Formats: sequence, structure tokens, C-alpha cells
Amino acid sequence: MLDVAVEEARAGLAEGGIPIGAALFAGDGTLLGRGHNRRVQDGDPSMHAETAAFKAAGRQRDYRTTIMVTTLSPCWYCSGLVRQFGIGAVVVGEAQTFSGGHDWLAEHGVDVTVLSDERCVGLMTDFIAARPDLWFEDIGEVP
Repeated sequence: MLDVAVEEARAGLAEGGIPIGAALFAGDGTLLGRGHNRRVQDGDPSMHAETAAFKAAGRQRDYRTTIMVTTLSPCWYCSGLVRQFGIGAVVVGEAQTFSGGHDWLAEHGVDVTVLSDERCVGLMTDFIAARPDLWFEDIGEVP
């Protein structure tokens, strides 16, 4: 499942955006939706990878058995989306370069798995070194 999110992150980077990808899966592993951070490409500060994947999945009757897979620890905005809709599990590619709300999600009953995937770490480490201005904008910090 992480491979889908990594493909999305690479697509976002190739488009000149931030290399964060995500995918929403049904409990049986069926891909429901995929997407990547499109804040730069769309000029839309709300289009994070998780929100793009969520939107692409369309309406679901129940999210409790779904799995959100993301290349990077979800920010508070995306963590709120997981809680709001009751997504049951989150798989995080890495939380070294940014540690968002995954611990908070786990404290509130979401099944969280952090993989420390080297592909994900490398994508973000390289991006942050190359574009710190864009990264700080994305996470809402002033360098």
C-alpha cells in the first residue's frame, strides 16, 4: 500500500510541488482513492496529500475499516480529517522529518503504524534541503 503513496509523492515532486503522497484503502486492501500534496500546483492551501486521496475516494458510508496510507506523518489538519470521519487506521511512511498528529490519533483509538521507510525519508530530506522556503510555508512556519 505504501508504494501507491510513494508514487503519488514522486508525482507531486515532478510537478514542482511538495513530495507527500497518500492513498485511502478499504479494509480488504481495495484502493479507494489516491492523491498528493497539490498546494503549489493548485494554489490551494487545503490540498494536502491526505485530503486529495480522501476526495478522490468519494463518499463512503463508513470509514471505520478504511486505511489512510501517507508518506509523511499527517499534520494536524489531516489528523483532524482522520478523526472527523473515523478512519480506522493510518500507515505513516516516516515521521523523522516531520512529526505531526500520529501520536494523538493513536491516543484516540486509531490504529497507527509508523514504518520509517527510507524512500519517504529520502524524498523529504532532499526536498527540505532544496526548498526550505516551500517546506516552511507548507507546515505553517516562518524560517
